Order: sequence, then structure tokens, then C-alpha cells
Amino acid sequence: MKNVTKKIIVTAVLGGVSLSALAAESLTVISFGGANKDAQTAAYYQPYEKTTGSKITAGDYNGEMAKVKAMVEVGRPTWDVLEVESPELLRGCEEGIFEKINWAQVGNKADFVKPAVSECGVGIFVWSTALAYNADKLKAAPTSWKDFWDVKKFPGKRGLRKGAKYTLEFALLADGVPASDVYKVLGTKAGVDRAFKKLDQLKPNIQWWEAGAQPPQFLASGDVVMSSAYNGRIDAAQKEGKNLKVVWNGSIYDVDSWAIPKGAKVKEAMKFINFASKPENQKNYSAHIAYGPTNLKTVKQMDAKLVANLPTAPANLKGALALDVPFWVEHGEDLEERFNAWAAR
Repeated sequence: MKNVTKKIIVTAVLGGVSLSALAAESLTVISFGGANKDAQTAAYYQPYEKTTGSKITAGDYNGEMAKVKAMVEVGRPTWDVLEVESPELLRGCEEGIFEKINWAQVGNKADFVKPAVSECGVGIFVWSTALAYNADKLKAAPTSWKDFWDVKKFPGKRGLRKGAKYTLEFALLADGVPASDVYKVLGTKAGVDRAFKKLDQLKPNIQWWEAGAQPPQFLASGDVVMSSAYNGRIDAAQKEGKNLKVVWNGSIYDVDSWAIPKGAKVKEAMKFINFASKPENQKNYSAHIAYGPTNLKTVKQMDAKLVANLPTAPANLKGALALDVPFWVEHGEDLEERFNAWAAR
């Protein structure tokens, strides 16, 4: 038996085939976990493994760029493909943390929504952070962030993401700033002070969340009466039979993208991203979780009822706010530092 194995190895080497090629390619893909990861597993990971014979090792994180930087700095990234939010993608690209995307290997740029196309990333889906509530717990339905701040009319705890991003925008919307002016106001010292002053009013009633799975859990258990939440997580809870509702007015939408850490398995990573960007696979993804596809050809293949529940539906975009990525790249570190100091008090 040993001789047979030895003969196979010698034949492979003489034939110019490396030993690593005898084994299936493996790829580590990291996302934000939860229902999103479940949808990616069904739409991307499992079909990719079946189609290519490659092995996908799926992991999750909460967006900690420090981990990625550390991997890249030592030159041994163990993550090959990474889901990142837009500000982190742009900042990471400028800092040389991510590989440049070879779009010839991924697809036609013209087939994607504009925010999905960038130097170091390929958009996966359009998502929203929106106001959510448990319809079984509230007698009246909230309609805005002004209602979110109204603890007299809607007594109880509120859930907010523990960070400056989204939270400061919602504070200004609650204080009466029009969606079209939010970043203009937030770009001034007076505007930032105004946002934190508004947060001061709600602070005793806030229950912070850090992972996307927490808001639907808090809402279902009654720990909070309202919460900011990723719309896809609320959709997943609805499919489980929970009577949670999304208020699209004042929501903030953005695109999450695939990125490749510097020094990772670039060739195989590009191959995976190409597969995940195909309309039929994005359609499968959106059928599992209510995030909008980035490939323009996908919507044509989707059921109209399903499309109506996505952040990209025209009715849902009305009154919504696009995340200002350059703003957060420029001001993010300072605002997060101030927010952390404020939250710790």
C-alpha cells in the first residue's frame, strides 16, 4: 500500500502537479454571523462547495478591523474573504489592508448598483438599520425616531447599537433635522454637540447592543419596546413567527462588501466572489433574508412580494438616508472616540 501511495506522489510531482493541488482548495470566509451567515451558507457557501469541490470554512465577527490589521501586518492572514461595511472598506483600502479587486475576474461593473463597485470591494447586499418594534408589546405604532425618543408616550427601554455610527444620525433625526441635512449638521461641532445632547435625554432608557442578533432577541423578550436593528434580522425573526415590525422612515441604508485581506488566497477568493455575485445566487440569498441584491439583473428574477420587503423597494427608500461613507471615513475615529467616552460616563 505504501508503494502504491509513493507511486501516486511521484507521478504527481513528475507530472507537474503539486501535492496541495491533490487536495481540494479551502477558503475561509468571515461575515457578521447570525441570520445573515445562515443565508450566505445556503446561497453561497454550500452551492460553491458543490459546484467547485472547494471547502468553505465559515466564521463570523463584529467588524473588528484590529484583527484584520494584525493578520496583514504579520503577513499570515487566516481569513481569505471578509464581509465589511462601507466606511471600513474605504479606510482599509486606503491603508493597504485589502487587495485590489480584479473586476475582470468578478463581473461587469455595469451590472452592479453604483455603491457596490469599489477598488477593494464587491458589494454583497443593500441593507438598512431601521427602527423596529414588537407589535404585541405596543398599543400604538411608532412612526419615527421622534417617537423613539418619546418615553412618555412609549415608556420602556430602547435598544441602540453601541457606537457613534447610525446612533448620532438617529439622534439628529429625532431632534427634527431633515434627512437631507443630517450629515451637513453632523459635520459641524455644534451639530455633534446637538446629537450628544439629544442622546443625553434618552441615555437612562438605552440598552446597548453590539451584535446584530441582539435587537430581535431584546424585542421578543420585552427587554426593550423599540430598537434600532438590521432589517434582515427583523425579517428572520418575522419568519420565525415573531410579530416584529420595521419602520422604514428615517432608516439608514448601506452596502456590505466582500473584501480580501492583503496576502490571502487571492485567486480562490476572486473565484468565490464571482460566484456569489451571480444573479441566481443573489436571488437565493435575498429569498433567505430581506437584504437587497447588488447585481441589477437579480431583481428581474425575483417575486414582486419579496422585492417589496427589501430596503431597495421605492416605498422603503422614501424618507430613508444613505450612509455617507466619506463622512465616516473622515470623522469616524474622532466621533467613535467621543462616543465611547460619553457611553462610559
